[in-house]
Amino acid sequence: MVNDLKIFAGTSNLPLAEKIARHLGNRVSNCTLKRFSDGEIFFQIDENIRGMDTFIIQSTNPPAENLIELFIMIDACRRASARRITAVIPYYGYARQDRKDQPRVAITSKLIANLITNAGVDRVVLMDLHASQIQGFFDCPSDHLYSSKVFNAYLKSMDLEGGVAVSPDVGSVKLVRAFAKAMNMSLGIVDKRRPDLNQAEVMHIIGDVDGKDVVIRDDMVDTAGTLTEAAYALKEKGAKRVIAACTHGVLSGQAVKKIEDSPIEKLFFSDTIRHDPEELTSKFEILSVSEVFSEAILRIHEERSLSSLFK
Repeated sequence: MVNDLKIFAGTSNLPLAEKIARHLGNRVSNCTLKRFSDGEIFFQIDENIRGMDTFIIQSTNPPAENLIELFIMIDACRRASARRITAVIPYYGYARQDRKDQPRVAITSKLIANLITNAGVDRVVLMDLHASQIQGFFDCPSDHLYSSKVFNAYLKSMDLEGGVAVSPDVGSVKLVRAFAKAMNMSLGIVDKRRPDLNQAEVMHIIGDVDGKDVVIRDDMVDTAGTLTEAAYALKEKGAKRVIAACTHGVLSGQAVKKIEDSPIEKLFFSDTIRHDPEELTSKFEILSVSEVFSEAILRIHEERSLSSLFK
């Protein structure tokens, strides 16, 4: 491995950063990241990075301090004369407000993109964005990676061919259609409405699920309201098994309990967001996307194409 590549990690997902570094035959570079007594963040780079190709790995899920950490780390690398700064953001938080669909609301996904860009990054690497147009919100080169390589390979080993790939809402149809094609499955869609934030009501099931294995595929699971309501509705329509696969396991509030009590047999999600395995049950299984990110970092560093990673 060439020695002018430096990897730094914030506190949001240090285990994933360490896995990525190991795949690259590298290590997470030395730095000091701590808090003053009032909670203010202090960051210092403890080795020379002048002229280096620098990658900062940090998910931006709540708390908002994860974002502040990222901004401070970017600024420190810029002031330490790094040759190029790439923000690797496995989970891009604040992405759900990607358009003005109601009066007097913010478009937070664009706001955060502006803040990250203005902090001084030269490039960003993202995975399974909540809406693909967010990639264009960054005024710098951006690479949008997909977790499908990891999920499809694993789920193919479960003998689910001939089942139904279900989108839990209309917004995920493109993702699920590609998943269904790769898995040789038919396509189903859950027609839902949202009476309020983090609330979902299933109206109709589009597609035949009677007596079939069903895989609900989505980009994220937060409160698990949409996911579990879809699972109950699919079971009522005669689904044989209900399995779920979501890239980003936010799992806020009572999400773990909801899934544990639901008809979902297994939930697969990636390690883009850090979770303590002790907080989870046997229904949950974490798949690592570290190899996808390490390959992207290596190709960016060596100025090679990333096209094969976008399929």
